[in-house]
Amino acid sequence: MQENFARSLHNVLLHEGGFTDHPRDPGGATMKGVTLLTFRRFFGAEKTVSDLQHITEEQLAHIYRTGYWDKCSCDALPRGVDYAVFDFAVNSGPGRAVKTLQSVVNTDQDGVIGPVTLETITSQDSATIITALCDRRFSFLKGLPAFDTFGRGWSRRVAEVRQTALAMAGDDPESDEKVDKTEQIPAQADYDTVRRGDKGPWVVKLQKALGLRADGRFGPKTEATLRDFQKKNGLEADGIAGRLTYRALGLID
Repeated sequence: MQENFARSLHNVLLHEGGFTDHPRDPGGATMKGVTLLTFRRFFGAEKTVSDLQHITEEQLAHIYRTGYWDKCSCDALPRGVDYAVFDFAVNSGPGRAVKTLQSVVNTDQDGVIGPVTLETITSQDSATIITALCDRRFSFLKGLPAFDTFGRGWSRRVAEVRQTALAMAGDDPESDEKVDKTEQIPAQADYDTVRRGDKGPWVVKLQKALGLRADGRFGPKTEATLRDFQKKNGLEADGIAGRLTYRALGLID
């Protein structure tokens, strides 16, 4: 629902952490889940790390709304379902989130929430949709090679999203207070942004996740396969593997 964006964004940001900057990462710094590359794409190539560190609430909301919320048509989704889909999109890409939602409500999985999908969603119980969506999200994460490393954090995030989304669906004004936050969200994993011409362990990780022969050399085939994955998952198909792509592949939390 349109009026639920601010509340949903607040809950998403509870999982995104503050400022991080990895010296080995050409993609640059990250602030509240927004990378320097993304920040520059939205607000200009001249933006600096300092500008990112001081990102305004308006800029942050614009990136999350246009990059995730709007791509999943969350304004039109029922309360609670909107948040569950939104968080899924931030974590694993809008394309995967929408297609999983469509599979839950048994409509064509074309990655676009149109009139038929919306009619089907609104005709079903929101709590049932949220529960099934979170179950399938967790099953997807559990099947990723990195689950042994990041599974504890992923499990906690999905459980918290489920609980909060169900409370939202019930229009419970205390829903944000009912999520157990006694454990801190773990720090973001270190990683290298890689692109064509690069070599090294993160190219190997990327190739394995994409189902390619892992020779550690980022060539034309790796780039083409990566672009196809990014396109299918609602990410910018730039052929560069950074934080959002790694998260969609399940390589980092």
